[in-house]
Amino acid sequence: MSRQEIKFTGFGGQGIILVGYILGKAASVYGGRNSTMVQSYGPEARGSACSSQVVIADGGIFYPYVTNPDILVTMSQEAYSKFFPELKEGGILIIDEDLVTLKKTKKKMTMFSIPATRLAEKMGRKIVANIVMLGFFAELTQAVSFEAMEQAVATSVPKGTEELNLKALHEGRQYAQNILQAGKKDN
Repeated sequence: MSRQEIKFTGFGGQGIILVGYILGKAASVYGGRNSTMVQSYGPEARGSACSSQVVIADGGIFYPYVTNPDILVTMSQEAYSKFFPELKEGGILIIDEDLVTLKKTKKKMTMFSIPATRLAEKMGRKIVANIVMLGFFAELTQAVSFEAMEQAVATSVPKGTEELNLKALHEGRQYAQNILQAGKKDN
């Protein structure tokens, strides 16, 4: 895996930019790889589609933008509609199943879903849905080590919220582990 293009999408206010920042930090600061992160907002900062684009590579990154994401993570319908066409053929799509309804497509891909917002609400803080999604993403894709992700979360979230955010990260990881374990039992 020399270069991986990842795009996180949702609407302004969901912490989409933060998860891109955390992923990039996990890869470069704690994972010993190179990474870039570019953010994009719609016409309004809160409520419209936004994205964070992360490129992770073992070598140099000569072009920092995501052109055809290997992995697309989406947490809103508007963002799904806007960014899904960019997903690479054979790529990975990860959605918040309560907020995104898939449209029929002939694109070959692997799709995973998690009720990230619902899980965050059960934790009592809907605001950590992005971190639940990040834990799910980290476990499924292995783009960076989970230990690097934990360190990046702990050093990137507001002081006093580290414990809650790490709990949310583990909640997403556990959900992914359950899906992966169920898949092994089905085979």
